Amino acid sequence: MDHDREWSIQQIAKLAGTTSRTLRHYDDIGLLAPSSIGHNGYRHYDRAALVRLQRILLLRELGLGLPQIADVLDREASEAHALETHLAWLRQEQGRLTRQIASVEGTITALRGGEELMAENMFDGFDHTQYKEEVVERWGAQAYADSDRWWRSLSADEKAAWQQRVSDLGRDWIAAAEAGIAPESDEAQALAKRHVEWLTGVPGTPAAALGGDVKGYVIGLGEMYVADPRFGANYATSEGGTAGAEFVRDALRVYAEANL
Repeated sequence: MDHDREWSIQQIAKLAGTTSRTLRHYDDIGLLAPSSIGHNGYRHYDRAALVRLQRILLLRELGLGLPQIADVLDREASEAHALETHLAWLRQEQGRLTRQIASVEGTITALRGGEELMAENMFDGFDHTQYKEEVVERWGAQAYADSDRWWRSLSADEKAAWQQRVSDLGRDWIAAAEAGIAPESDEAQALAKRHVEWLTGVPGTPAAALGGDVKGYVIGLGEMYVADPRFGANYATSEGGTAGAEFVRDALRVYAEANL
């Protein structure tokens, strides 16, 4: 690659699937400056700017708002290391989506052919196994084994009901955040109670363990929702960013301090 090469703002907008207006906005807020500006006022971008834009778009895909993206970019000095982290997450998601696609395709084929549905195959890619390494690292191999055994013991209907419960909880959290209610309000605290009951119902987590530090676990998990965009995206409001995850974190902390 020619390290001295530059691309016009129109070229970059087309390549990245965005608009020149968006790129100018990124420049105005200090998120992505052009490498040079011609005498005619046209912006141009070099190799480093392209790498930075790729990181911005990846972080946007993870549900982060522009202020949070700026913080992430400022903290991470090594672009290659940051992209390696993004790549690992993308590959993880790619594998999960591939499994989901195969699962749904199999269901469609069975339905159209009048064949018997294979319940054990219908939820491949929808379970928690994509987080195996992380669960083992955080809470130990036994924690993962317990939760995995529990999940696989569920019937297809029970798995569907559990997924619906998770979906309903996430939907209600987002609705509450968008309504602007206070984390300490009765409505938010009712959601926090549901959330903790859900956590304590999953074997293998510290929240489910007898004698475990449930309070510390719940508070720490709330912090992780904000810090880790993979989980924070589950509570992203229509405005994007981490406001939804911050609301969940604050409500969980209030509940934990008062009840756990």
